[in-house]
Amino acid sequence: MNKLINRQIVVDTETTGINKFGIYYEGHNIIEIGAVELINRRLTGKKFHEYIKPERLIDHEAFKIHGISDEFLRDKPVIGDIADDFLKFISGSELIIHNAAFDIGFIDYEFGKLKKKIPPISKICTITDSLLIARKLFPGKRNNLDSLCNRYLIDKSKRTFHGALLDAEILSDIYLLMTGGQVSFSFSTDIEFFNKKYIQKIEKIERNKNILKVLYASSDEIIEHNLLLDLIEKKIR
Repeated sequence: MNKLINRQIVVDTETTGINKFGIYYEGHNIIEIGAVELINRRLTGKKFHEYIKPERLIDHEAFKIHGISDEFLRDKPVIGDIADDFLKFISGSELIIHNAAFDIGFIDYEFGKLKKKIPPISKICTITDSLLIARKLFPGKRNNLDSLCNRYLIDKSKRTFHGALLDAEILSDIYLLMTGGQVSFSFSTDIEFFNKKYIQKIEKIERNKNILKVLYASSDEIIEHNLLLDLIEKKIR
């Protein structure tokens, strides 16, 4: 009997910046795509990594985050040159992305400008947003990659700048730990027990909240707050 194969691809991107008003990817370009492969929740060593020459200059604020310069990208391929290889690498898999709406929005926007009739990524892959998983496990906490590395004791010493491949590798470890996977590190801990105790602590606070005066945000305020957080999480992760 053939063993069922579960193929997951952890993906991250870096960009020239974000449009803070309206559609945040409009007028900007992807400059790096990194992806790593998981088969049955184990890293295989297979990777996709490309730097991409954009159509515009990189915003100064974005450069301070990822350290990728306009000069460095001058001789790199354009997005159309790498699109087919990337689609071949991810096709039919489950994509694991932190703040997926951001990266998928950018990828669909960039590929949509090409003359290749590429369907939306959601049509060729299933998509799992690891940020949503983190928010359920750690409500009210910061859940960018740096914060999750600290919480799960993952070494982030190489992350002096954000990088698509490095961040995809880090996210693969975080995702496996958040979803109960076993990964070899230089420490031993029961992550499922940790998450259970954390949630129990939150529940205890909820039971005792009658001693506090709680002012709840309206549904509109929550929606606006979460939209802002989505942008911030990508910018500082």
